[in-house]
Amino acid sequence: QVQLVESGGGLVQAGGSLRLSCAASGTGFSISTMGWYRQAPGNQRDLVATIPPTGTPVYADAVKGRFTISRDSAKKMVYLQMNSLKPEDTAVYYCGAKRPFASNWSWGQGTQVTVSS
Repeated sequence: QVQLVESGGGLVQAGGSLRLSCAASGTGFSISTMGWYRQAPGNQRDLVATIPPTGTPVYADAVKGRFTISRDSAKKMVYLQMNSLKPEDTAVYYCGAKRPFASNWSWGQGTQVTVSS
């Protein structure tokens, strides 16, 4: 089981940048797909980006070209670089991990990102 702790959220003006970090502990990081999801008030939790153990990341259309997901297996870290932020990016951002063949994601506690106009 992988345990996850997010950091790096905050308040930023539109057009600015933030970098979210996710520290993983426990077992299974190297074989897990890692991801960032977000949830705005009243909305469901939506995909932002995922990155497999090896291979190509996947991005939601809303963030393509602005956000970049990366992982450092040696440090058991996952990052989300967010550029050109928009007010509609405001949400709680969750780091997730999914083992192969698992039905559910494991989640961190989330970190708030607020983009002011």
